[in-house]
Amino acid sequence: MKLATYIRDGAESFGVVFERGICDIPSCWPDGPRNLLAALQAGPQALGRISELAASRRGAIPLAGVRLLAPITCPPKLIGLAVNYLEHHRESAPAADMPEDPARRTTPRPFIMPATAVIGPGAEIPWPEFSRQIDYEVELAVVIGRRAKCVGPEDASDCIAGYTIANDVSARSVTHAEGRSPRPRDEFFDWLHGKWADGFCPLGPWLVTADQIGDPMNLKLELTVNGEVRQSSSTANMIFDVFQVVSFCSHLMTLLPGDVIATGTPSGVGLASGRYLSAGDVITCRIEKIGELTNTLGSPPQELYTPCAR
Repeated sequence: MKLATYIRDGAESFGVVFERGICDIPSCWPDGPRNLLAALQAGPQALGRISELAASRRGAIPLAGVRLLAPITCPPKLIGLAVNYLEHHRESAPAADMPEDPARRTTPRPFIMPATAVIGPGAEIPWPEFSRQIDYEVELAVVIGRRAKCVGPEDASDCIAGYTIANDVSARSVTHAEGRSPRPRDEFFDWLHGKWADGFCPLGPWLVTADQIGDPMNLKLELTVNGEVRQSSSTANMIFDVFQVVSFCSHLMTLLPGDVIATGTPSGVGLASGRYLSAGDVITCRIEKIGELTNTLGSPPQELYTPCAR
């Protein structure tokens, strides 16, 4: 199934997308879950009931009659993954060593992002007040379907509800670094701050359930800026596959239904070439079997942030 969240007649709703429309679930299941997060929290039986309702095409509405939002508008946890493609490591840190078999000799690098970073398809990405350099990163995102604590990679697939597209937008510079006395690890925290801005993690256009994806480790990814291809790769090139990533994260924290994990980006980001985004740029992310996610970067602020009354 393709499960979408949207605005219809001024109110948020959710449903199942098919070729010519959407089966609006609250319309045909009045006492059922009111949003997609609640449906995931209700468990597999709720998703089974939703599948039955969708097959009947009851409550069908035209896709053109809704405005799509992120499938999970406020995930309990939003997790990113740093450098999960060897090609991206080579372009972003060419002088840094990487062992010959990184999947066996290193570990994943997850980090937490705020839920306020999430926006949906078509939404404008706000230009934050603390950066001059804005970058893009197409990523396959995993949506957790059931509670997961210390699961092995062989069991991780049972914890995945489905997949969507993420654009892990990144601020590559921070104005609060200017004129600052250096301290150890400043560079790491500046990088992390660049992941936290409002609207910096577009998700969508919908959640495709795991049974419809099949093997998530053989999907084509592509990102274009104003129609020009900037990133093109495959999930087959990940260092750690999605099951290893879910397993690793579940040993660090309990994963809950609706948690989203963006699994890293391939090469081609602006950091490597110096070709950062400009105001008004249209960024489209595509992943095979899921669809495409398009957003536009807004204008920079008239005045950038200077902290601590400098």
